[in-house]
This record gives sequence, C-alpha cells and structure tokens, in this order.
Amino acid sequence: MAKIAMKTPLVEMDGDEMTRVLWSKIKEFLITPYVDLKTEYYDLGLENRDRTDDKVTEESALAAKRLGVAVKCATITPNVQRMSEYRLKKMWKSPNGTIRRILDGTVFRAPILCKGIRSYVPSWKKPIVLARHAYGDVYSAVDEYAAAGSKAYLLIEDAHGNVVSKKNIHDFTCGGVVQGMHNSDDSVRSFAHSCFRYALDMKLPMIFATKDTISKVYDGRFKAIFEEVYKEYESAFAAAGIDYLYTLIDDAVARIVRSEGGILWACKNYDGDVMSDMVATAYGSLGMMTSVLVSPDGKYEYEAAHGTVTRHYYKYLKGEETSTNSVATIFAWTGALRKRGELDGLLELVAFADKLEEATRRTIEEGEMTGDLIPLFSREGVVPKKCNSENFLRAIAKRM
Repeated sequence: MAKIAMKTPLVEMDGDEMTRVLWSKIKEFLITPYVDLKTEYYDLGLENRDRTDDKVTEESALAAKRLGVAVKCATITPNVQRMSEYRLKKMWKSPNGTIRRILDGTVFRAPILCKGIRSYVPSWKKPIVLARHAYGDVYSAVDEYAAAGSKAYLLIEDAHGNVVSKKNIHDFTCGGVVQGMHNSDDSVRSFAHSCFRYALDMKLPMIFATKDTISKVYDGRFKAIFEEVYKEYESAFAAAGIDYLYTLIDDAVARIVRSEGGILWACKNYDGDVMSDMVATAYGSLGMMTSVLVSPDGKYEYEAAHGTVTRHYYKYLKGEETSTNSVATIFAWTGALRKRGELDGLLELVAFADKLEEATRRTIEEGEMTGDLIPLFSREGVVPKKCNSENFLRAIAKRM
C-alpha cells in the first residue's frame, strides 16, 4: 500500500528508560509501515537535557506552540538519587512542568477501556475524565533550607518596590524547610474555561475541588474564579442536561469512589497528579490512561500518563525479558496523529489512528496482553496469554 502522506510535521519529544525503548518500537511496528511520518524531533532524554542545560525542553515546547500538535514520551524528573546516577549538573525541573508553563494548558486524562479488563471499583461503569491544572503550584515553587534561628516571611512588593504585605511564615528554633508557590488569575481562568468547554463538548457533568477551608486565600481564589467563569456557561450546561458542582477535595474523592463514572473531575495541579494515578490504577493499570495537554489557543501535546518504567528498564539492560504495557504510549501517538489529521484535513490519517486504537483494544480483548493486565482480565471463552514487550506490539501489528 502507499503510505499515508502528512502535510505538517508533529513535534516528537523522545524520553527516557523503558518508554524510550518502546517509543522506537511503536514507530517501527505500528506507524512507519503505514504512515510517511513527518516529525520535528527533540531528544528530552535526561542526558540531553543535562547536556543542553534543559534548553531542549523549552525548544520543544515552543515548537509545539508553532506546529500545534506534539507527542511526548515519558521523561525522568531527577531527584538526588538520579542526579548522582546520571552525574547531572543540577536537579533539572520537571519537563512536563516546563512544557505546561509555556503552553499554559490544561491536562485531560481519561482511561482506555477494554472488554474483559475490570475496574477495582465495581461501581465504575463509565470513564472518569480528570482535568489537571497544568500551571504553577508546587511544580513552579521555590524552596530553601532554613537554619536554626532563621525567620521566614512572605513578602509582596508593588510594581515600584514598595512593600504591600509582609507576613511571618515561621520562626525556626531548629532547622527546617520553607517553600513558596504561586498561581495567576489568567491561568486559573483559562483552566476554568477549558474545563467547562470540555464538559459541554463531551456532555459530562463536572466537579471542581480544592481545600478552601484550609487554604482560604489561595484555594479560595480558585473557587471564586470558577464561580465567575461558570456564569458564562450555566445556561449551556442546563440545556445540555449536565451540572457543575464545587466541593472540597476530600468530599470529591468520596463522591467519585461512589459514582458510576461518566464525569469530569477538575483538580489543581498536585491533586490532579495524584488523583489521575489513582483513577488509572483503579481502572486497571497506569498503562491504560491517556493524557493530553490542551492550551487555551488550541495547541495539543499528547503523552502517556505514566512514568518511564524504571524497574523494567533495568531488567532490559541486563538482557532479561520484560512485559511492559505500551498501550498509553500507543494512544499518545494515535491522539497526536488524529489531531494532526483533523487540523490538516487528512481523513486517512484520522482513520488510521482510529484503526490502530481498535487493533490495540482487540488484541487485549482477544486475550493477548502484557503481564500487568493478566490479573485484571476476565472474559468468557478467552484465556489470557502473557506477551513480552515486543510480542505485544507484534500482536497488534498482526491485527492492523
């Protein structure tokens, strides 16, 4: 067959460890045999980020703003252990945080449902889509160690350098740590608009949750902006037969666990990071969760919701067999290819993405899957077979 031609390149952001290994194999087995793949490539592997003083991350995000669609492999956010292991110049910040800051986007995460993969929460029958605010909070925070006897203050100056507010945070009688984080009205407002629009597009009722009873000013500002923005959507929500609820984060968790799904759950940055993993795991596996960053001006960055699968990577380096779930990474590619096809008017590319997703689902539903899914699978007449990392991709390729 003639390969499907692309008009505009995707931004391709390569990553780390086991997901980097699978990244090239997904292209080899499932994409390049059918698509004349055009990408603008950026290596976001930790070594290259260190070599370029993390400039490559910023360059990739700016490319995503320019070209409109990006696909990203999972990457390492280094800690002290990683800094030593990789002999880094410094502990570079999260690449996802940098990309989110530049695109000022909202992350929407949704489970990939397959027949036979049962949820750990029996009441969940429909997808729970989690919207994660993708700017600020702890991901852009500054922190410092405070020696015994130190005093820490929250200081705000106006545009002319005059002190507007100075509040004592803590007097340190012994050593400790202090952290300052921020957010902006514009970013929270963009987040609110993105969530309400997504809920309307998907006809999903929506919950937004913070902890404004404790963080009265910080979280209270989120609550107030959402209430203000919702007034623009209230009549459309009523016409669509869906509703919007603000509640505390602990109450939201209880509501979600008792629900049947079919809801959009909007969370602040850190809450969304944690709760998306909880939702993904409860639906079956972190390898079965899609993630897309959507900017207010309509730029898209697709990735898997999970990390770099370090444990499997160390086995791979030893020459041992791995059975790594690549579904979410495959769906990152299909999401990006579909959106590129939609924006460029390439119906063949859109159809290809749909078919690759269907082939992936069918592979699992017909009993061929990676080891993490075996304990979750139950379908009458189908005996699950464990595939290693490469054979799972070959099984999907066979169905393509």
